[in-house]
Parts: sequence; structure tokens; C-alpha cells
Amino acid sequence: MKKYIVFLFIILFGVITKAQDEEVGWVSRFGIAVGINPAYVFPNLDEINKQVTKMGIEELNNSGFIMMGGSGYAYIMFVENLRIGAIGLGGSTSSSGKIGNYDKEVKYSLSLGGLTFEYTLPFIKNVAFSLGAIIGYGSSTIDIYQTSMNYTWENLWSKVTKDILITSEVSDKVTQSFLLFSPIINCDIPLKRFISFRIGGGYNITFNKNWKINNNRSISNVPSNLTANSFFIQTGIYFGFFAY
Repeated sequence: MKKYIVFLFIILFGVITKAQDEEVGWVSRFGIAVGINPAYVFPNLDEINKQVTKMGIEELNNSGFIMMGGSGYAYIMFVENLRIGAIGLGGSTSSSGKIGNYDKEVKYSLSLGGLTFEYTLPFIKNVAFSLGAIIGYGSSTIDIYQTSMNYTWENLWSKVTKDILITSEVSDKVTQSFLLFSPIINCDIPLKRFISFRIGGGYNITFNKNWKINNNRSISNVPSNLTANSFFIQTGIYFGFFAY
């Protein structure tokens, strides 16, 4: 995977260099916009599903799930065709079922956000075809539940009193926070003067192997391949002023 990412940036560098060197009368892009960004992400949930099947419930959807969020950008005029912005996305997938007397559920959540840096290719007319990256921060969370109680205020606390311990009741949250670098490709298509449609995608590369459980305690032996590294497809509707 890393060699493909390196190859992408070699192409990007070559395209930008050519665009700056050629003198063909291209007009630099400008504009500012904000938008709504439905996205679809494809994380690897195999290690989670190995444990979910032992619970007796169906596996999490390993074909991906929807993330929702928003973003915005503005062209900075002192570097032609470069736009800088911000993005935030979040979503989840879950599986639940009743096994015997127990209601069980596992939920996987992913959120990310950061700054976006994109270079819009000047030789492509009428649309904004951009290459760039997201640099930011994110987290992935696994919620694990098992309960057979009809809760009252009193029996809620009975799970943790010093004299009575109800060990069959489970509510655990396992979380990994990470730094994020995502190469991205986007194509913005104007629909009207102040509205455009986006289609694009990228690949999330995360930096952190440490997981925490519940009240920020460390958890060991988490599989090394359980990360938020994943492809995603991005769409969006943007509102603003565009000059493509």
C-alpha cells in the first residue's frame, strides 16, 4: 500500500511542477465554499468480528459504513490554485441480538477531522480536479454491551457496590486516538453558479498503536492489524462562490 501512496505523490509533484512551468495562459482558480459531506469508509473489522461471532450475534458489516460531516475551503491567492480548508466526519456500524437471557451489542465508531490542502489542476477546465491531503486527528471506538437487567436507579449502582458484584453485566468502551494523514483526490462539478457537487476519495493512514479502555486504562494484546487505516469515498454538496 505504501508504494502506491508514494507513487501518487510522485505524480502529484510532477503535475504541479509542469503546471507551474508551462506558459499556456491558464487562469488561477479562486473561490470559497462550505458543504455537507456524506462519505463511505471501508475499515478492516476482521479482528473485531472474530470476537463478535463468539458472542453469538451477527458480524459487523465488513463492507463499510456511512460517515457524515462537513467541510469548507478557500483558495489562497498568494499560491495559485492552492486551496486550504477543514473537514470533519463521523460514523458507526453495529450488531446486536438477544442470546438466552442477555441482550448483546457491539458498536464500532470512527471519527476524524483536520485541515485539507489541495492543488487544483489548472489545465482541466469547467470542473475543479484536485489532489491533496488531510492532516489531522481522529479516533476509533469499540463499545461492548451485555445486559439482562431491567434497570432501576438502585440496581444500576448495585453492579459496583463493594458487597454485590454483578459480573454478567458488561459495558466496556475501547478507544484508540490517532494522528491522521490522508492522501485525497476530489472532483468538484458546478451545478449552478453557487452550488457544486463533489465526488472523490482517499486513504486514511493513522499513527498510534495504543488502545485505552473505559477510564483511560491501557489494554494489552490488541491485534496489530486493528487500525483505522482505510479507503473512503467522499461526496458532497457545496455552497459558495466558484470560478472554475
